[in-house]
Amino acid sequence: MKLGLVAGSLAELYLPIEVVLEAESLGFESVWTAEAYGSDAVSPAAWLLAKTSKIKVGTAIMQMPARTPTMAAMTALTLNELSEGRFMLGLGPSGPGVVEGWYGVPYGRSLTRTREYISIIRQVLARKAPLTHEGFHYQIPNTGEGTTGLGRPLKSIIKSQYELPIFTAAVTPKGLACAAEVADGVFPIWMDPERFDLLEPDLTKGFLISGNTLDNFEISPFVQMVINDDLDAARKPIKQHMALYIGGMGPRGKNFYNDYASRMGYADEAKQIQDLYLAGDKAKAAALVPDALIDAVALVGPAARIRERLQVWKQAGVARHVSRMMIAGADSQALELIAKELL
Repeated sequence: MKLGLVAGSLAELYLPIEVVLEAESLGFESVWTAEAYGSDAVSPAAWLLAKTSKIKVGTAIMQMPARTPTMAAMTALTLNELSEGRFMLGLGPSGPGVVEGWYGVPYGRSLTRTREYISIIRQVLARKAPLTHEGFHYQIPNTGEGTTGLGRPLKSIIKSQYELPIFTAAVTPKGLACAAEVADGVFPIWMDPERFDLLEPDLTKGFLISGNTLDNFEISPFVQMVINDDLDAARKPIKQHMALYIGGMGPRGKNFYNDYASRMGYADEAKQIQDLYLAGDKAKAAALVPDALIDAVALVGPAARIRERLQVWKQAGVARHVSRMMIAGADSQALELIAKELL
């Protein structure tokens, strides 16, 4: 199983380069950056590629509505060429609150956007012909209202020498199916390694369209890790993080993470967490995140307890249910522990 490191956080512009370098020396395969509505994902990725020599660097994720697909293709191509094939492209649709409230563009049809976006990027990389695309979100060349009519199909000046894996973030049933249809892998924000049944039916739908299989598709869940002999103290920051997503990442009826927690078996708790979070009581919302949910998707507690739980993740790796663990929140002790157990 591959190991990835989630670098920094969405809430502060901090990249622990000493931790990244340690992960690189321990044999971690990759390190990943992110963006929401603060720092972007690309600038930190470029910085990390310049500071490292072996570890791959990916975006988890670049928000598609923030940039045109050709701009994303140019960015990925540039970083991949300059780093001699060490860049990996992770994309996601974000949500309507950010897309319309921050980027100021219509959210539109997110799955249609994903299909169009990746199709355009793959055309740019392939360079088989000048780029053309006629879709719901993108028309290339654009001949719509306000254009000059002078646009013409173009082919990338730069020829890619390296493969570029493309991943998407997804937790909804249709999003998972779309990932299996058009991408090389998927980031489920959380995953219980013993509940692949929550993902498998939807991934299978996508594989039936793409002709791909699980053998050639990477499932890379985020796994928060806190070593602490005090189990309650270890769970606390993860509860706060999950409460934000389950309770606050979208209004009622439009929160994908709340729906995912419900499908994982915590529908009652998800509703209560959302009610409290939207009412402004974040502390009570966090307290209601079930211990069982934390224990299923994260690695928390004393080192011996984490080693025991890692055996389940190992089994999921052997079964191809998990391709890469994306470790978040790890310090040096945590990095060494997980590297010793899995690498």
